[in-house]
Order: sequence, then structure tokens, then C-alpha cells
Amino acid sequence: MERARVDHDRDHQTGDPGIWASTRETLKVGIQALLIALVVRTLLFQPFNIPSSSLVPTLLVGDYLFVSKYSYGYSKYSLPLSEYIPIKASGRIWGAEPKRGDIAVFKLPKDNATDYIKRVIGLPGDKIQVIEGVLNINGKPVKRERIADYETLDAYGQVTKVPQYNETLPGGVTHRVIEINGDNGFWDKTEVYTVPAGHYFMMGDNRDNSTDSRDLANVGYVPFENFVGRAEMIFFSIDEGTPAWQIWNWPTKTRWGRLFSTIN
Repeated sequence: MERARVDHDRDHQTGDPGIWASTRETLKVGIQALLIALVVRTLLFQPFNIPSSSLVPTLLVGDYLFVSKYSYGYSKYSLPLSEYIPIKASGRIWGAEPKRGDIAVFKLPKDNATDYIKRVIGLPGDKIQVIEGVLNINGKPVKRERIADYETLDAYGQVTKVPQYNETLPGGVTHRVIEINGDNGFWDKTEVYTVPAGHYFMMGDNRDNSTDSRDLANVGYVPFENFVGRAEMIFFSIDEGTPAWQIWNWPTKTRWGRLFSTIN
């Protein structure tokens, strides 16, 4: 009986420390992984998905992107969940100014919380105007070249073809734009916008279906401080209306040709 009791005590003493050691190691690895993920998300890259068609044909609904946080430096809006953290600090550190033609994620100035993604069109001090669908910067029309029509869905869900152009911005960035309503859409004839110091003028490539800086009441000029990062690469893309978590649909619904493509 004494031998059995001793053996039982030995098992009890050596078993528990082993379990606790394993638990501590698992927790340690988990915490390290979370810290690494937090650092990467805060300082390097943050994933975003495209919920609207405002940047068609460049970005499609169902695209998943990596946005580089370091491209423009860091502000309080670089922090995850910044809209819930009462941070009074302003400005940016290690700031690098956005370039015309960049596609950038920013916090909507109206609430400083909603993530928006648009293309940088106007720099501080620029004068921006749209005249009969043609973008004008500082009094000069931006070069655009008609290319093959773009196939998309109309307001009734029917397939339709719409005018598509290659637009070349000052500085040399060429990208595609579409005009669903031709050159007679609501925002195809605007006033002259003068971009304030420290702000940027943002527009979507789907010119007739984009709420952007042309709408001063809802977006307007975007402060440099509100920039989150620059869109760099599409790492996943799935047909509109198909949730990404439905992995059984990936073979037929994934847009394989868009995976790991850079964003221009």
C-alpha cells in the first residue's frame, strides 16, 4: 500500500507541472503571434476588401487588398480601431505625401471613422473641374483615350456596355475610367474646386457611380492626416455576391487572374 501511494504521489507531482508548462508555452506562442500580427497591421500592411463599385474597372467588388501603412507615414488613424480610441494627437510622423494617381485608403472626413478608398486626383493648391465628363486640372484637360467598351451591370442588373477610357494624369499615371451615363452624368459638369493646403482631392474611376471629393457635403477635401495607406496588391478576389468564407465556391467563383496583381 505504501509503494502504491508513493507512485501515485510521484505521478501527481510530475503530471501537473507538465500540463502547466504546455499551457504556458501555448499561451506564449499565441501572445507572440498576436503581437506580431498587431505590429504588421499597425506599421506595415493592413487587409481591406472592396464593398462597392466606385473604382471599377480598376478594383472590383469582392477584391481583397493589402494596403501599405508605411507609404504615407503614420497618424492616429494608422492605429487599428482608431475610431474607438480617444487620441488627441494630430499630424503624421515619417510622412511621405501621396502622389497623384495613387489609390489610397482614408478615413472619411465627415466622421473620421469610415474607411474609404479612392484615387488621388488633386494635390494641395490644385484647381479641379469636370467639364462634360473630361477631368481638368489647373485649367488643362486631362488626356483621355477611348478604348473598348466595358461590360458591366446597369441599375436593373442587366448586362450593358459602357464607354471606357485610358486617362493619363499629370505626372504620367495612366489608368482606366468608365462613364456609365456617358458624359452627361450628375458629376460630369462641376464647379472649380480649389484644393486647400494639406488636403487632397479624391475620385473614383467609375466616374458616374462614385461618392467622392466632388461631393463636398459627404466627402470633400481629404486631410493628409486622414490617410491610412496606399493600395498595393490584390491578394484574393471572388465574384460579387459570393462570401469569401464559402471555400467550397472558390474553385468556380475565384477570379484567379486577379490574385497577387499589383494595383495601378
